[in-house]
Amino acid sequence: MGIKNFQPRLYQQTIFATCTKHNTLVALPTGLGKTAICAMLAAHRLSLYPQSKIIVLAPTRPLIDQHYKTFENYLDVPNFNEKSEVLSGTTEPGKRTQEWTEKQLVFATPQTLQNDLISGKANLRDVSLLCFDEAHRAVGDYSYVYIAKQYMKQGKFPRILALTASPGSDMEQIKELIANLFIEKIEVRTDKDKDVEPYIQEVTTEWVEVELPPELRIIHKYLLSCLKSKIEELKKYGYAKEARHFSRSELLGMQAQLQGLLAQGDKSFEVLKSLSVAAEAMKVEHALELVETQGISPLLEYFGVLFEQSRLKKSKAVQNLVQDINFKTAYMKAQGFSSEHEHPKLVKLRQVVQKEIDNNPGVKMIVFSHYRDMASRIFDELVLVDGAKPAVFVGQTKKKGEGMSQKEQIRVLDEFREGNYNILISTSVGEEGLDIPQVDLVVFYEPVPSAIRKIQRQGRTGRLEKGRVIVLITKDTRDVGYRWSAHHKEGRMYRSIKQIKDDLGQVNVQMPKLTDFMSNEEKMKIYVDTREKGSKKIEILADEGFLVELKRLDTADYVLSKDVGVEFKTIQDFADSIVDGRLLSQLRELKKNYPKPLIIVEGEQDLYSARNLNPNAIKGMLATIVSSYNIPILFTKNEKETAQFLAMIARREQEEKKDFSPHSQKPKTQREIQEYVVSSFPNVGGSLSRELLRQFKTIKAIVNASEEELKKVENMGDKKAKQIKELVEKDYLEG
Repeated sequence: MGIKNFQPRLYQQTIFATCTKHNTLVALPTGLGKTAICAMLAAHRLSLYPQSKIIVLAPTRPLIDQHYKTFENYLDVPNFNEKSEVLSGTTEPGKRTQEWTEKQLVFATPQTLQNDLISGKANLRDVSLLCFDEAHRAVGDYSYVYIAKQYMKQGKFPRILALTASPGSDMEQIKELIANLFIEKIEVRTDKDKDVEPYIQEVTTEWVEVELPPELRIIHKYLLSCLKSKIEELKKYGYAKEARHFSRSELLGMQAQLQGLLAQGDKSFEVLKSLSVAAEAMKVEHALELVETQGISPLLEYFGVLFEQSRLKKSKAVQNLVQDINFKTAYMKAQGFSSEHEHPKLVKLRQVVQKEIDNNPGVKMIVFSHYRDMASRIFDELVLVDGAKPAVFVGQTKKKGEGMSQKEQIRVLDEFREGNYNILISTSVGEEGLDIPQVDLVVFYEPVPSAIRKIQRQGRTGRLEKGRVIVLITKDTRDVGYRWSAHHKEGRMYRSIKQIKDDLGQVNVQMPKLTDFMSNEEKMKIYVDTREKGSKKIEILADEGFLVELKRLDTADYVLSKDVGVEFKTIQDFADSIVDGRLLSQLRELKKNYPKPLIIVEGEQDLYSARNLNPNAIKGMLATIVSSYNIPILFTKNEKETAQFLAMIARREQEEKKDFSPHSQKPKTQREIQEYVVSSFPNVGGSLSRELLRQFKTIKAIVNASEEELKKVENMGDKKAKQIKELVEKDYLEG
């Protein structure tokens, strides 16, 4: 095993030497070859452990595809393509199980690996190197945290490499990252370090200011007066120390404080009213941001949403807000201005782009915008520029029918590299790690207050030659504050990480538990409804040694044995299900299908304040559940406590017999037996099984139906039809 097609630079060799001996965080400016260091370390680990596996993780499919290509180019491994694979959520689970077993080099998204670890489709015992790209994400509940913990438990010879251009500006956040990824050493370089300086291309930054026009100033004045009145009200109730323009983060912190008081049982008028007023202030704050940075059209759209919510009485806070005289005046003023009164940034951006193309027809640019809707507006503006060939690059999350699939993202990036587009208009999805060489100019449509995002954005230019950054700023708005916030946070980040590097001692690596060495056959199993996917409870159960299998369950959210089905609800959902009538039908199905049904209600909120319900109605329902249905109810405070109860019950139930089906209690009538059999087909479940039987009449007819015939049934897509045909036509394989 070795490296090909590149000669490591001195700083790469120095960093590599540390990585061979310790779990290492590498903080290196964008474009200086972090992935190459990973490839070097992979070659080293494979030479030490020839039969081991290498896993490289990155947040998005375009990024893991990029890492695959880098390894293919740099890693000297015979039959690389046969030994490696790219895995993401679009890869079928059955194929992923095979690939985790057979492939030596795997490039994957973290959520994919986490899901497969939880369900037992993958394990990390033979992995000799686990690389976390964009490692600054390894905080909170992000998948990296769970994966690293499991790796340090399971791995026979673990080694972790964490890569980032910007670990974070907050000391506590950096410390959390280091603890979560079991980091033992830090290798950090800046553009000022002597061994890196020769490879750093100069990047110049130009701050281009625009004036907010009088029309927007008027709207801004009324919204600001509205916000000040909300802060005054919070001050009156004791939750704002002074009436000033609170930032979004301060308002969020205030809301969290108030929610905490409510959870502890403080339902005083002051707390409840302050929560409502803080929610109003957040909405005004967002409207102000739209005025300052986006313009009339996005603002009017947001106003429309709020007034519609008020009409439908969806939120008391919104109903109060739209009655505020200053807020209503801002709305009326906005309606009086046409789309010609758009934000001056759009005009300035068009001028900047035209000038760049006139000076250099071969120029390549990236324009970053915070909002997806604004990215579309920028596209509409720039497509009118002579010589401009813009393309929008956004994430997968669908909004108003928008969004890009992974294939579309990869296609756009490839065409941008090839020159079919010369302007990439990107939201935050384009900030991390994309290998787009020779970008001449990066434009920030608005400044960002985050040091991480600022570094990621400007790192898209100045890779192979000198680069430029232009930041558009609206005078006398939050843009100015954001500019200096990011600047100070960046300086604080490097000071913090160097201090932590000096202070860093040996990390106490968590010792594995006995359950970590069990085979999948030895572990107890819990079936979980797919709608619970992403729940922290699933992670905790897997950590307790259970095989957690996600399936679409018609009845119950958790199946702990052949007898025990659990209906899980939060306090709010429990109250809502009383109002909309769901609860009684769910109780009947639960009682019908499981000899030992159970309801778990989670949350610290007072049940009687979750909805505007008569307390006697809630007490009557509780009495009905326990007395009429004979179903016990457990109340838990949080996900951890819920998971602990689920684990205890599952162990008691499965001590003698672990093997059981996710299907509910055995049916009694012929009709129920038929539904039971068909519901066991892949991703079918009860409701679709009934639809199939209504259409085809017999199980035999379903089995004999073609894929095209199956797809004619409502809710039967291509994937389900294909899975059914594969199930009934493929040979049974023993062993």
